[in-house]
Amino acid sequence: MRIVIAPDKFKGSLDAAAVAQCLAAGLHRADSSLVIETLPMADGGEGTVDAAVSGGFVRHTTRVTGPTGHLVAADFAVRGSDAVIEIAAASGLAVLPGGIRDALGATSAGTGELIRAALDLGCRNIVLAVGGSACTDGGAGMLTGLGAILRDEAGTPLAPGGAALANLATADLTTLDVRLASCTIILASDVDNPLLGPHGAAAVFGPQKGATADNVVELDAALARFARVLSDVIGDTAHAAISAPGAGSAGGIGYGAMAVLGATRRAGIDVVAELTHLAEYITGADLVITGEGSLDRQSLLGKTPVGVAQVAARVGVSVIAVCGRTSLSEGELRSAGFSHTFALTDLESDIDVCMNDAGRLLTQVGTMIQKAHLTNTSSTKREEL
Repeated sequence: MRIVIAPDKFKGSLDAAAVAQCLAAGLHRADSSLVIETLPMADGGEGTVDAAVSGGFVRHTTRVTGPTGHLVAADFAVRGSDAVIEIAAASGLAVLPGGIRDALGATSAGTGELIRAALDLGCRNIVLAVGGSACTDGGAGMLTGLGAILRDEAGTPLAPGGAALANLATADLTTLDVRLASCTIILASDVDNPLLGPHGAAAVFGPQKGATADNVVELDAALARFARVLSDVIGDTAHAAISAPGAGSAGGIGYGAMAVLGATRRAGIDVVAELTHLAEYITGADLVITGEGSLDRQSLLGKTPVGVAQVAARVGVSVIAVCGRTSLSEGELRSAGFSHTFALTDLESDIDVCMNDAGRLLTQVGTMIQKAHLTNTSSTKREEL
């Protein structure tokens, strides 16, 4: 019997690879004859580089400018002329020194430097995985990392960060890396927020990055200034991108990527499924096990487990979901494509224990899946033979 384990991370607890390994250990504990293959997944945010590597990409590491100006070692993945870059690796909350947030001054410059590193390796098809950014600068830092020059009225280059955009007077895009002209850039994101306003980058995501109510107003106005200047330089493309779904993703990096780099937004799980060749991988499997930390309403909008279930349904493979907890009804879980669902909270009611001891509980769930759902199937297959 061949089983494919293709989960996302359990955020704050285990990464996707560790989740898969724990489930596999539990399955093998109950039946060592099982053929188990693991394929860590992601929905276009953190973990996308790991998923790409599991699908055959090669990991590269380079040092780039972190969100507050310090150098960070950031991974990205390359396969031929394709590259996968996580915005969080260079410009994310997780790489802030001491976790100290800088809502007004954090920059996306490192993301631009990562793109340039991929260009240096000959990549011309680039996936930007959205999620976990620490900045709200509209992608201005990313553009400067790629060679753009942003100046104030005195002709002085702007300081980094979203707040500084309030002083933006000119944007020289003629200095952008010329190799970008021959690039295709995909924004892997399920975020559909526009750049500005009550549903925009500053209002919705700014507080997560340390922005106060006053900071949100300041950042939104600064982003509006940035968009006006880019619209003066580029024209309709930059103006239309202001309200484009996904422009507000990653603190507005989505806007900079679409307005200036011509990026196209696609659902993250669809992109990752293609990068990992998910459909081909699970074709012919007897079972797929997927999951994430919380199965909830957001999961139904295109998160990893539902995306995996949709692909599995197309190739006729049954899917079991494993999660830390779920707020979905049995009917909703069935409609999402899961034949059965296991939640860690069914084994341990204390959420803190579930988070801190997820490995042990996932191993236990793996054993439960084998005993409850695979024993009869294995017997039936032997009888058919």
